[in-house]
Amino acid sequence: MSKPTSSAPSQRMLRVGEQVRAALTQILQRDEVRDPLIETTVISISEVRMSTDLRIATAFVTPLGVADHAGPIEALNRHAKYIRGRLTPHLRQLKYMPEVRFKDDTSFDNYKKIDELLRSPEVLRDLKDDDANDKNGA
Repeated sequence: MSKPTSSAPSQRMLRVGEQVRAALTQILQRDEVRDPLIETTVISISEVRMSTDLRIATAFVTPLGVADHAGPIEALNRHAKYIRGRLTPHLRQLKYMPEVRFKDDTSFDNYKKIDELLRSPEVLRDLKDDDANDKNGA
């Protein structure tokens, strides 16, 4: 009988993802990657998602203060093999060193759109109507 699969990440995947995120942060803070674009850009790593076999780490990054995110992300992906080598001392407990892939984190844009929708006049009007109905005992 096979075990049912779940789309939710396991505790181990979450723990290893957080360890990879912390190690990547240290590597980028120490300017260990020699690329002018990476050295001059502040990069925020919001999350690292691990594959089920822990061999692929997808890092969701946001280059701060840069209008075009494609350049820094492309530079990070260009140096992914070097960064993988720099991860080794931080992740010695892993059997296999994960391959790192960098992707643009669009979650902040999504949060901003939701916030704008919630603050729109139509929604505020509907919320006021609901409050008035609640006070009148409806």
